[in-house]
Amino acid sequence: MAISVVVIGGLSLVGCASTPYTPKPDDPEFAPVIPSLSEQQLEPNGSIFQDNYANSLYSDIKAHRVGDIITVELAESTRAQKRATTQQAKDSSVNIAAPNIGGSPISVGGYPLSASMSSGNEFDGQANTNQSNSLQGSITVSVSQVLANGNLMVQGEKWLMLNTGEEYVRISGMIRPQDIGADNRVESNRVANARIYYGGTGDFANTQTRGWLSTFFNSPWMPF
Repeated sequence: MAISVVVIGGLSLVGCASTPYTPKPDDPEFAPVIPSLSEQQLEPNGSIFQDNYANSLYSDIKAHRVGDIITVELAESTRAQKRATTQQAKDSSVNIAAPNIGGSPISVGGYPLSASMSSGNEFDGQANTNQSNSLQGSITVSVSQVLANGNLMVQGEKWLMLNTGEEYVRISGMIRPQDIGADNRVESNRVANARIYYGGTGDFANTQTRGWLSTFFNSPWMPF
């Protein structure tokens, strides 16, 4: 009975700790920021030319205000390899000779009062990891904040509806205006503090998710 209570309690803890996160569209953390409308002061001067709406000959259309649009070119490629080998061994022994009186060892029932003890410990572990990831594509985001130094905080998401579920790409980070091209494009490797998420929902994503019982047997709660 006690073992059943412990097992059920462990499964409950693992179930609560491993509740899967289901992403949904229009997450406030990645939703576009709509700029506030400010009242425009019109200064009619009786002519066709309006100085407030004139564009400089050397001006461009790069994003620089809250709500402006920037296209991020995703060109992420990472590769990591790690190998570790650990070997440990330890042997120890203790011998206690029998005490003696007058040069004769003391014995009980004909057996000398001597003791010996030895122990050995050995550990041999190996690990090898090789991982590579690649993400190609593009996503259009909006400027959510303009910092005091002119850098732009951007965020956005893209959702694709498929016949087996949905796939999404999310990104947030900080961009320098100098890194933005004339066509309002910037490479993802120039986004500072970038947070790029790629995942999906539906049957295709569920087949790649481990079940709750399998999660328990591979969790730190497993005592064996």
